Amino acid sequence: MPAFIVVVASFVTIVQFLLEGFVPSLYDSLGLYIPLIVVNCIILGRAESYASKNPVMASTFDGIGMGLGFTVALTCIGLVREILGAGAFFGHVIIPEDFHISIFILAPGAFFVLAVLTALQNKFKAPSATNGSVPQSRLACGGDCMNCSGSSCMSNHEILETRKRQAEEDALASKKADLAKKEVELKAATSKKEE
Repeated sequence: MPAFIVVVASFVTIVQFLLEGFVPSLYDSLGLYIPLIVVNCIILGRAESYASKNPVMASTFDGIGMGLGFTVALTCIGLVREILGAGAFFGHVIIPEDFHISIFILAPGAFFVLAVLTALQNKFKAPSATNGSVPQSRLACGGDCMNCSGSSCMSNHEILETRKRQAEEDALASKKADLAKKEVELKAATSKKEE
């Protein structure tokens, strides 16, 4: 999936530069909509990746959830940037012009807001891959089927789970044997002291 996004982002950037250089009026009228194609490709790439490995209904609900999730995330980021950068909320002035933080209107402002939202998510331990609250797979491959290179696919999961369970049982048996051996040694040392 990342290669798909990089290819699309590269072509979008090339088209954007060509429009800016050769058709500035069209570039000005399209404005922000050209870079938004890349965001659209992130959503579609993720949805396609999930849908290729899951049934129709699960893929449908995943697509709806991902679309709504990205919508909420982008709205939150835009809302915070608008309030801090322009001091307004849907045209209603909230912060006087003297107190606007102009960097939030620019591209780095989105990264600042994203960093703060991620920090808040981690602070309140909302489940995500970034704060380690998502349960880790007990499979030998890690269970990361979304980014699987094909070396261990779904058909191998039962085999991998059996191997992992067997390894855990072997480790437990080894610990029990070591404990029994230490008990025998302790009894032998105790009996020698008593004689």
